[in-house]
Amino acid sequence: MGTGDVMMILKNAAAVTFITVAPIMVIGLVLGLSISIFQAVTSIQEMTLTYVPKILISLLCIILFGPWMMQMVISFSTNLIRSIPDLVK
Repeated sequence: MGTGDVMMILKNAAAVTFITVAPIMVIGLVLGLSISIFQAVTSIQEMTLTYVPKILISLLCIILFGPWMMQMVISFSTNLIRSIPDLVK
C-alpha cells in the first residue's frame, strides 16, 4: 500500500463526507440567512430565534435524508473493505 493508495482513500472519504453532509448544511444555511434577513427587516434581535429553527430543520433533514446518507457511508465502507486484499501487497 503506497502513498497514492492512502491519498485515494482520503480523497474518497472526504468526498463522501462532503456529499453526505451537504443537504443539511445547505438547508441550514438558507434557513439561517432567511431568519437573519427577517431579523434585520423587523429589528428583532432575539438570539434564540436562529437556534431553535435550525435545530428543528436539521433533525428533519436527518430524518428525511438519513437513509440516503447511511447508504452512501455503507457503500463507501463496503468498497473500502473489499479493496483491502488489493491494497495489501
